[in-house]
Amino acid sequence: MNPDAAAPAATLPTIPVPVAHDLSMLGLFLQADIVVKLVMVLLVLASVACWAIMIEKAVTLGKLHREVRRLTKFVRGDLKGEDASQGEGLSAQVLRAGMAEWQEGRDEDESRAEFRQRIEHAMRAVLGRLIRRAEPGLPILATTGSVAPFVGLFGTVWGIMNSFQGIAASNDTSLAVVAPGIAEALFATAIGLVAAIPAVMAYNRFAIRIGRLRTEGNAASHDFAAALSRRQGARRRHAAAE
Repeated sequence: MNPDAAAPAATLPTIPVPVAHDLSMLGLFLQADIVVKLVMVLLVLASVACWAIMIEKAVTLGKLHREVRRLTKFVRGDLKGEDASQGEGLSAQVLRAGMAEWQEGRDEDESRAEFRQRIEHAMRAVLGRLIRRAEPGLPILATTGSVAPFVGLFGTVWGIMNSFQGIAASNDTSLAVVAPGIAEALFATAIGLVAAIPAVMAYNRFAIRIGRLRTEGNAASHDFAAALSRRQGARRRHAAAE
């Protein structure tokens, strides 16, 4: 045996190179399971719809606020010289409804309180119908605010289940293997919260504003109906004196 013969080279163990994971928001979405992707897309669409509703409601309630303030100022006499009954705004329609009932006159067997209630009821009916037009879309905000976190949680649970199945298949529990799957799963919950929190805040804000506008408009209707009923009584006394 030749002692100078080269000994066979020792075989070195192969060290696996960890796969780099993209932990950006786009990367987490692209690497997620199909079910988690569907959950994320659904939540993003719900969030976009909620923001569209919030912008529309902000504009609509802003117009209603100006109309109700105009009605209140007219009833208080702050808009003297300005015909607030012209046009198709809320204040004009409410005032025309009250004037129409007043012009029909008071029945012989109708008390002054009943006459005032009839005028006020006509005005409140128009006011309520116009304010209800601002309510569509609010149920979507309420539903998104209450359901979106649970939808995101479902995506998280599903993603973690898949992550644990991958860990069991690879027999590797290192943080580099576990972290990306869990991050993808938790991203679904984060999107759910991003969709839910503005929706809840907007719903509460808009519901309070609508309630205040309805209360302020009803108060103005009550005052205007009372003024018209007194004017009707003065007209009757004047006619009787003649």
